[in-house]
Amino acid sequence: MDRYEIIIYWSAEDNAYIAEVPELPGCMAHGKNYESALKNAKEAAALWIKTAKEFNDPIPEPKGRRLVYA
Repeated sequence: MDRYEIIIYWSAEDNAYIAEVPELPGCMAHGKNYESALKNAKEAAALWIKTAKEFNDPIPEPKGRRLVYA
């Protein structure tokens, strides 16, 4: 679960940080600060995977992106 990419950004409209897990369709969370958005996204991803397993739905493999510095 920790290998999935999480994108976190500020939403002025929602007045909160939004955290999306793009590899898990529809998986997103929010928080009042960066850390809480990240924590909530990890919990949402774990629940997404648990639900997919219960319904025998496919679970995407994490792409495992990593930063490369030139």
